[in-house]
Amino acid sequence: MRGFRFIDLFAGIGGFRLAMQAQGGSCVFSSEWDSQAQITYKANFGENPEGDITKIKEEDIPKHDILCGGFPCQAFSISGKQRGFKDTRGTLFFDIARIVDYHKPKVLFLENVKNLTKHYHGNTLKIILKTLDELGYNTFWKVLCASHYGVPQARERIYIVCFRKDLGIKKFNFPSPSFKKIYVKEILENNDKTNNLIIERNDIKFWKRDESPKLKPIQIGIINKGGQGERIYSINGHAITLSAYGGGAAGKTGAYFVNNKVRKLSPRECARAQGYPDSFKIPVSRSQAYKQFGNSVAVPVVEAIAKQITEYLNYAEKTKVAQEVKIEQPLLEPLMISKDASIQMKIMN
Repeated sequence: MRGFRFIDLFAGIGGFRLAMQAQGGSCVFSSEWDSQAQITYKANFGENPEGDITKIKEEDIPKHDILCGGFPCQAFSISGKQRGFKDTRGTLFFDIARIVDYHKPKVLFLENVKNLTKHYHGNTLKIILKTLDELGYNTFWKVLCASHYGVPQARERIYIVCFRKDLGIKKFNFPSPSFKKIYVKEILENNDKTNNLIIERNDIKFWKRDESPKLKPIQIGIINKGGQGERIYSINGHAITLSAYGGGAAGKTGAYFVNNKVRKLSPRECARAQGYPDSFKIPVSRSQAYKQFGNSVAVPVVEAIAKQITEYLNYAEKTKVAQEVKIEQPLLEPLMISKDASIQMKIMN
């Protein structure tokens, strides 16, 4: 489905946009309220995103095929009633719902923290799924870890893919992990660019450890008492989940033992840990950059899902099946459908 049109809501610094453009998509609208994130977005895409989505009328948003958004997770005023669309009022998800209700795009592609599956005792996700069903979409979701998709960062996120029901797509397989062998040591900058990130303290402790390469963080020591932001990791493993917030000596990135020194990751290293190309510009302060990459998506994961989405849309459009898409054997390869039972799809009817 080359040449599709998409919108980028809660755009941040444009991780979704990079992934969707790589699949041939054209962004026709973007929205991001944070002024510093807008600076980074404009530096890389040449346009300033619109501001607060709650103040933008749905009729002022261009027509589009795919709605993308890593929306904030908020508690809904549900009181056990689970009334779907009505229960989303007062939250930012409501703004997604009202835009969807007006434009009826073919696909919704959403991302959120893993905790959404347990948020408000699981009721938040239930209301989201119920709302999407009411709006006319077949919805599929899965928690994926960036470490399994060629990103040296242990970042687990829930991804929600929704197809408009009239497309007839009743099954969707999320892309199989690549398990590409990439480690923190491969994304490091030269020492002359990171000397100011070194942590020199007398309460650093190491322990005997196995530092053989692994596709996960390998803790090898602590700073102080080893609280959040005070854990030291090997560069032969993966980075911890980057965070927009958090304190400690190595807050937001974690600490790593590099060339016999303990230090934080640099903003450029954080960008690489999220799968951003080195051509991506970082025009803001270091503290803002940490916040922005901590809030962003792992681009290769989003791109892998985007590729899968377009394959399903291509097949649905090619066969013009209105009620049900039957995935035939010749399409197993291009659709990247896993034969491993542990990677089977999660179908939400």
